[in-house]
Amino acid sequence: MRSSLLLWDIDGTLVCTDRAGERALLDAIRDLYQLEWGNQLPVDLRGRTDTWIVRELLSHVGRELGHEEENRLKTAYLSLLPKTLPAGKAKLHPGIREALDAVHAHAEIHQGLLTGNLKEGARLKLSHLGIWDFFEFGAFADDSSNRNELGPFALKRARQQLGIDFAPENIYIIGDTPHDIACGKAIGAKTIAVATGSFTVAELEAEKPTHTFANLADTKALLRVIL
Repeated sequence: MRSSLLLWDIDGTLVCTDRAGERALLDAIRDLYQLEWGNQLPVDLRGRTDTWIVRELLSHVGRELGHEEENRLKTAYLSLLPKTLPAGKAKLHPGIREALDAVHAHAEIHQGLLTGNLKEGARLKLSHLGIWDFFEFGAFADDSSNRNELGPFALKRARQQLGIDFAPENIYIIGDTPHDIACGKAIGAKTIAVATGSFTVAELEAEKPTHTFANLADTKALLRVIL
C-alpha cells in the first residue's frame, strides 16, 4: 500500500487552548513594553505564523524590526506559555485522540505537523494535552514567517527521517483556516479543512479544499478519505 503523509495544523484543528497563546503574548507585551492591550491583540492571528505575528506586534509597539527584538519577544512569549496553558480550559477538539490513534495504527500513514507555531510553542501546547509524541517531525514558524513556505520544510524532514519522497497526491494538509488550504495547494497536496476553528464549513468550502469536515469526530470518515 502507498505511504501517505498527514501534516496537521495545531490551533483550531487539533486543539483549543482557550487563547493561551494570545494571553501569553499580551502578557509579554505588557512586561517588555509596558503596554496594556486589554484581552485582545490588535492583529488577526488566524492561520498566521508566530513569526509573522511577532513582527506585526513589534510594528504596533513601534519597535524597529530585527532578529534581536524579534527573539526577545518570542523568548518572553515562550516563557509565559507554560503559565497561560493551565490557567485556561485547553482541550482536544472532538475525535482528535481517536483519529491520531487510528492513524498511528496504520504503519503506512505518517503524521507530522505543519503549523504556524514556533517549535517550542507547539511542543508546549501538545505536551500539555498529551499528544506531542504522535508526530514524527514538522515545519514551524522557526522555518519561515510565510505559511506557504512551510510545506517544503516538512517534506525535506520527511525525506531525512523516513527516507520517503511523498507524492503530492499522498500528502494531506489538515487545517481550520483558508491559510492552511492555501499552503497545501502551494505544494500540490490534498487539503482537509475542518471547521473546528473560527471559520464555518461554507467559508472553508469556498476555498475549494479536497475535503471538508465539520469536525473529526467520525474517525472512519477521515480514514476513508486517506485510505
